[in-house]
Amino acid sequence: MNIDRFKHDHERILEGIAALRALSHDGIAENAAEIARRIVAMSSVIKLHLSAEDRVLYPELQASGNRTLAMLGWQFQQEMNSIAAAYVEFARRWNTPERVHGDPAGFRLDANRVLKAVHERMQRENRDFYPVIERHAGPLRQQAA
Repeated sequence: MNIDRFKHDHERILEGIAALRALSHDGIAENAAEIARRIVAMSSVIKLHLSAEDRVLYPELQASGNRTLAMLGWQFQQEMNSIAAAYVEFARRWNTPERVHGDPAGFRLDANRVLKAVHERMQRENRDFYPVIERHAGPLRQQAA
């Protein structure tokens, strides 16, 4: 199972979070238009990533015949539901310059909470999930042959 696309998405999302952090440090109200633009752009990547996980990654893990992968995939999928819902709400709330400019303190609080959860989740997948998938990738390919 090739998960390079998922890893690449993580890099793009983490870069997006870092850019939002930098813009926020430079001034939320002053950078409201760029912050909103980056949220919209990052949301596209996140939505595609989540869709690919749900359509490809998790079903493949369930069908792998490997209990460890199936259970790990199920666990990660369930945990992601609340994080994804929080991010969707965050993006909907802060996707225009007017909203960001009108409530910099609210944006900062929301961004710190939601983006921290997304960041931590990406790091956890990179550290605890993807390596397990990669370790089992060879045996999965052999089983499929």
